Amino acid sequence: MTIDAETRLRAMLREEPQRLRRRSISLGVPLDEADDAAQIAALRAWRSLGHLQSTEPGAMCAWIDSIARRTAIDLHRARRDDSGEVLCDRLEAPGDLEAEAATCERLSAVLRAIRDLPDELRVPLTMSIVDEKSAPQIAEELGLSAAAVRQRIARARKALRT
Repeated sequence: MTIDAETRLRAMLREEPQRLRRRSISLGVPLDEADDAAQIAALRAWRSLGHLQSTEPGAMCAWIDSIARRTAIDLHRARRDDSGEVLCDRLEAPGDLEAEAATCERLSAVLRAIRDLPDELRVPLTMSIVDEKSAPQIAEELGLSAAAVRQRIARARKALRT
């Protein structure tokens, strides 16, 4: 590990403290886990600094983004329990089993459809619906314009209707 690589990584993390969080969100990490994912990615970057081949800014950005991507994949695998089954388990008191089964199937289908959306559509949509954030709030977090966020949410909804 060279001093130059250490210095550059420290500067990158200091100058853009939300970079890894935003990258994690764009990779589909749930918002409530984005800070943890960012911290894990930063720790992994420090630990693997010796493997860094170039300290050029572009190469370092690509390197740290690949670490964030692998971290997001690892977190997804760790929580892979089928969300549809979790939602089905949360159904209230047992009633009509056929109705409950149909609800579980619909919920699973909806979750699959949302999961299948491209990241650029899924992330703003979930931030809007689940986190109840406005387009300007989402735009600020993702580094986009509010108009771009509204457009992506509209495209995501249209894709889910088809």
